Amino acid sequence: MAGNFSFHLSNTDGAARTGEIRTSRGTIRTPAFMPVGTAATVKAMMPESVAATGADILLGNTYHLMLRPGAERVARLGGLHRFMNWEKPILTDSGGFQVMSLAGLRKLTEEGVAFKSHIDGSKHMLTPERSMEIQKLLGSDIVMCFDECPALPADDAQVAESMQLSMRWAARSKAAFGDRPGHALFGIQQGGVTRELRAESAEKLREIGFDGYAVGGLAVGEGQAAMFGVLDYAPDMLPGDRPRYLMGVGKPDDIVGAVKRGIDMMDCVLPSRSGRTGQVFTRRGVVNIKNARHADDPRPLDDACGCPACRNYSRAYLHHVFRSQEIISSMLLTWHNLHYYQELMDGMRGAIAAGGFAAWEAEFHRRRAQGDIDPL
Repeated sequence: MAGNFSFHLSNTDGAARTGEIRTSRGTIRTPAFMPVGTAATVKAMMPESVAATGADILLGNTYHLMLRPGAERVARLGGLHRFMNWEKPILTDSGGFQVMSLAGLRKLTEEGVAFKSHIDGSKHMLTPERSMEIQKLLGSDIVMCFDECPALPADDAQVAESMQLSMRWAARSKAAFGDRPGHALFGIQQGGVTRELRAESAEKLREIGFDGYAVGGLAVGEGQAAMFGVLDYAPDMLPGDRPRYLMGVGKPDDIVGAVKRGIDMMDCVLPSRSGRTGQVFTRRGVVNIKNARHADDPRPLDDACGCPACRNYSRAYLHHVFRSQEIISSMLLTWHNLHYYQELMDGMRGAIAAGGFAAWEAEFHRRRAQGDIDPL
């Protein structure tokens, strides 16, 4: 692996794994959930608050940062870590997913993707080489290959063509990445929900050789059952001595199901976005703080949670500040959600290490099935 970057597998329990990714900026305990700091910030959170939830790594977004404030500007200001005041590791995505989402504003060729900015309509070209350059300027610890991610459902011919293009781009990404001790490059498996295409993609990625491997092209409309169907075999197609990253996932039960099937890393905007919209994740399921039934409720969101929202505030207060559109609502609810996600990961790490993941998973689903109607 890249110098100062290594993966150490500690325990397995079935397909579930726990271990450590060691980088020059710190250790990432796996399985790991990465909060998303799209534009060099996790919305409504201070960096030290994100760290206090237990997060070992953040995700930054190449597409958004290249448009604003610009990768060259970030580099002149000392790199993304200094710019956003985050000393721990950062993973940057390649920008491919966001560019592919710009329906009507992009043109795809073998070279890359020409697109217009959603901010001001300015014209840009993103290629594997430019994506690697941007991520180098940002100074991220884990760099993602530039790939194409077709929306599902799609026919096999379309998915195959997209996957093969992504594999050619993966080779170009590896060549452009070069030799960067202390920084890692991850390849991205594609192939939709077709096993043969996933196998072909995995073989090509292994031939190129990467420091870690992502299962891409899921959580794009196929549904949980289809996603789990792919995860029943896709992770095992990738090297077992490298981290396995499932991109853009997800809900708590998605995360538990992914870890059960051998995934080591995940990211999603859901906990922070939900916090801003009044949706709160607890061990008893989802609480919608906007609902009137919370207006006179003196209880915390979750009496087993140690986050500031649960330690210091009632549901009644959180309902009030949300309905009043006070900024503190987004701050407290996002903090709670990120804290919950990190506790979820910590619980799974402990269960896998103890060989008790199946019992832990059963209890996780039992509590969620109870719901939030009865007193906690």
